[in-house]
Amino acid sequence: MAQFAVIGLGRFGAAASLELMKMGHSVLGVDTDPKLVDKYADRLTRAVIADASDGAAVEELGLENYDVVLVAIGEAVQASLLCVVHLKSLGIQTVWVKASSHAQHLILNKLGVARIVHPEEEMGVRIAQALSYPMVNDYIPLGNGEFVVEIRVSERLDGQPLSKILQQGPGTPQVLLIKHRSEAAVHPPSDHIVYTKDILVVYGTLDSLRAMAPRLA
Repeated sequence: MAQFAVIGLGRFGAAASLELMKMGHSVLGVDTDPKLVDKYADRLTRAVIADASDGAAVEELGLENYDVVLVAIGEAVQASLLCVVHLKSLGIQTVWVKASSHAQHLILNKLGVARIVHPEEEMGVRIAQALSYPMVNDYIPLGNGEFVVEIRVSERLDGQPLSKILQQGPGTPQVLLIKHRSEAAVHPPSDHIVYTKDILVVYGTLDSLRAMAPRLA
């Protein structure tokens, strides 16, 4: 079980906090609004009222003991940036921050933030991907144009070997795992037969995955 601190209990911060709690982690929720703190006091490990733009208030929270601090302050960009500066001055290394603009992103990057999150933008990308490639359940970007994707096998591919789906040659996406009902095959051979509703976990570059997409529809 890890310890997380979430600063800002708006919709984004509250959703992240509650999901972390469901996963069995310890969560400290922080907000300036007493109503929000009271709302989530019984659902989080601990919830406190504090102004994270105030250095003294941040220091009193004892955030050095947490694995990750997520700054989920909404549109109050100045408060968010001040909070990050205070966290960094306390030597807290793993800080994730919600950003609402490109300018804020640039400043956060200069401050050495571990990860900058754009919820609306990232959700928009995921929705676009789901609309364009409905067979893709989920995906994880690895950087450098490489992805791991989770693909649901369609009825049209029922009973086909992997060799009929994958494009052979350099740059061919690699099937890391196939889940069939309750069984999983790791690094399956090219003659492995897939069935409707099987789940394929595939690694490849964006170009190679796009090239494979028409054969999965």
